[in-house]
Amino acid sequence: MFQDPSQWLGALYQFLSLHNYNGTQLLINERIKNQSQLSSQVKEAIAFVQNRSENEAFSEFRFELQSLGFEPGWGNSAGRVRESLELLDGLLDSPDHQTLEAFLSRIPMMFRIVLVSAHGWFGQEGVLGRPDTGGQVVYVLDQAKNLEKQLIEDITLAGLDVLKIIPDVIILTRLIPHSDGTRCNEVLEKVYGTENVSILRVPFREFNPNLTQNWISRFEIWPYLETFAIDSEKALLANLNGRPDLIVGNYTDGNLIAFLLARKLKVTQCIIAHALEKSKYLFSNLYWQELENQYHFSLQFTADLIAMNAANFIVSSTYQEIIGIPDSVGQYESYKHFTMPDLYHVVDGIELFSPKFNVVPPGVNESYFFPYTRQADRTLGDRQRLDLSLIHI
Repeated sequence: MFQDPSQWLGALYQFLSLHNYNGTQLLINERIKNQSQLSSQVKEAIAFVQNRSENEAFSEFRFELQSLGFEPGWGNSAGRVRESLELLDGLLDSPDHQTLEAFLSRIPMMFRIVLVSAHGWFGQEGVLGRPDTGGQVVYVLDQAKNLEKQLIEDITLAGLDVLKIIPDVIILTRLIPHSDGTRCNEVLEKVYGTENVSILRVPFREFNPNLTQNWISRFEIWPYLETFAIDSEKALLANLNGRPDLIVGNYTDGNLIAFLLARKLKVTQCIIAHALEKSKYLFSNLYWQELENQYHFSLQFTADLIAMNAANFIVSSTYQEIIGIPDSVGQYESYKHFTMPDLYHVVDGIELFSPKFNVVPPGVNESYFFPYTRQADRTLGDRQRLDLSLIHI
């Protein structure tokens, strides 16, 4: 594309002119009518912001920039707007992939994110220690909170706070009517300590109420996932007032739902496998028929292959999860070649060196883990709480 200037400039202009949020135009407006005019207006805008203080707020010169054809989205200060416009100017004159990456990293394109965690008891209270919960609940909740922080930071840095844009993050899971005192029977639950993160619960259809109204093992939920994805689409569109920008699947079932939703809504899909069953159970593909009634490996492994290859990008905790080590097969590597007798033979299940793989270690929550010297941040022990209560008495 870079080698064909007319194609490149046309694609860049189209991207800028189409970019909007809920119908509100971002980046450039109708005053810039074509790519040649874009180039001249960018240079004029750079000259305009160069004469202003680096730290001057975007809101102070927003309407002057608008008269030149530029809408919010370039930055929250004169200095940042200038840097963004200079990157665009470089792309217009002599494009290269590094400048394109730097430019796109400044353009806010994510405002609504859906995290899918379908099975288990998913909530904020009374759910840890239940089957299929624990680490997954903590991980996804932390993921949602940090994604919201990142979205707010990106929106602020881009100067979009003048438009009062608030990001939406939804954790999609199943509603369990018989919730045993937890909040897993509530349709919508706000996540503590966030501005706009919610847990959205959608029930399984009642093909068999004795099953679908209760917790079901992740090995037994396969008959309900396709209709769950259909019902979830309606619930998400209603709660987000539009399509999400990104759908992130967690675990095999969540990744299959993410695939079905992303394909239907035509949005970006990410998968996080966490723990692929195929590498956990030795020779499970060869003896799948003996284990099918209990584990349904034929469905799981097929769902993994579909989600892996359909995803726009994959997040893995370590490089070893992808490609393994000399004496151990990686989780994703185990899907490269394998046979399920009497079912199918996989010749090339996944491209292990695809750029869609991204290694992102989970990290730690610094509100829970901190140096021992920060004694003021510690939670009081039982004895200390008792002493304090006696003092008050």
